[in-house]
Formats: sequence, structure tokens, C-alpha cells
Amino acid sequence: MITSRLTSKAQTTIPQPVRAALRLREGDEIAYAIEAGRVVLTRARPDKAADDPFRAFAEWDSTADTEAYAGL
Repeated sequence: MITSRLTSKAQTTIPQPVRAALRLREGDEIAYAIEAGRVVLTRARPDKAADDPFRAFAEWDSTADTEAYAGL
């Protein structure tokens, strides 16, 4: 079993074997799920492309287009 210690600020370091198993890198998000009294830790997979209504239109991918449509 792999363990880590909780600090007074409720922080912990994710042990290297866990980071390696999840292929975690600096800046990655982590998801927690509570299941039957246990916490399941997974690498979050944010789907940023789903938020972009223009993702299928490469011709609308210029800086000018991004600025023009930023407020929509």
C-alpha cells in the first residue's frame, strides 16, 4: 500500500508511483470519486474542445476571429 501524510493545511504530495501510474504532470487536474467509503483518484480529462462552438471550423481559428467572438 502506498501512503502519504496530510499537512496542517490539508495538503499532501501524491507519491511518485501514483503519479507515474496516472501519467500525471505539473498542471494536470485530478478527479476524486467517493465510492463505498473509499476515494478513487483519477486523472481528470477536461474536454476544453467541447466548450468551443467553432472547433470544427479550422478556417475560423485566427487571432482576429478569436478576439471577435470572445464575448459570445
